[in-house]
Amino acid sequence: MVTTDFFTPVVDDPYDYGCIAAANSLSDIYAMGGQPFLALNVAALLPDLPPEINAEILRGGAEKCLEAGVVIAGGHTIQDKEPKYGLVVIGFVHPEKMLTKGGVHPGDVLVLTKPLGFGVTTTALKQEKAAPEDVAEVVGWMKKLNQDAGALAVEFGLRGGTDVTGFSLLGHSLEMADASHVGFRLEVGKIPFVSCAQKYAEMGTFPGGASDNRLYFGPRVRFAANIPEEKQMLLFDPQTSGGLLLAVPRPKKDAFLKRAKEIDLPVWVIGEVIEGSGIDVV
Repeated sequence: MVTTDFFTPVVDDPYDYGCIAAANSLSDIYAMGGQPFLALNVAALLPDLPPEINAEILRGGAEKCLEAGVVIAGGHTIQDKEPKYGLVVIGFVHPEKMLTKGGVHPGDVLVLTKPLGFGVTTTALKQEKAAPEDVAEVVGWMKKLNQDAGALAVEFGLRGGTDVTGFSLLGHSLEMADASHVGFRLEVGKIPFVSCAQKYAEMGTFPGGASDNRLYFGPRVRFAANIPEEKQMLLFDPQTSGGLLLAVPRPKKDAFLKRAKEIDLPVWVIGEVIEGSGIDVV
């Protein structure tokens, strides 16, 4: 399998930006139960950007690939007015062990491996409203590879999964539900958020993509009447390098959670798969 993913900066530090971009690119392979092995750098750089900044971006990507056991075999750069960086990634997956959006069944338990709130926090950073400790928390999550989550999914023979990125938790959930001809029921009280997410949601520092997600996916999401507006919007918040959303057959749930704890992988049970269509948020 081959994936391509590159994007503009979401944080100020060029090294962190390179790490996050690489982790985000590699996630596409992990989200299908695959193992990446080779990558190409793809970058658009400002002609007057100091070489030290370019070097730090590429160093961040290279070190994250080294952590993943991936070889960077080359790449391509162009000049642009806005910096962009990411990877073309090649990986292997066994065709009978592949995770797909269409591999979900009624009764499955829905598990998420990273909290939400990255988009609303990084937008607060761009607006110079974010506290340094909040940025550090979010950057730490975005730099985290989905390698262990993908390996755990394969270990337990899961068939349904995706990564949560720009279309938000609800958008990617709908993609899975539609592909599998099922509905999802999500429990908002069980969905994890970074510690600062509610604060910035109340400040309204959502990226434009959150409104786009709500406009497109919102008509097929049914919210309980007591869920406040800002909490609803956090579920439409675009994520950069978010976690995996996995469908775990109910008989495997306890063993899956136990094994996740053994390997120190954070997981949250956030809902279940039901008959029907669309998403209920209760």
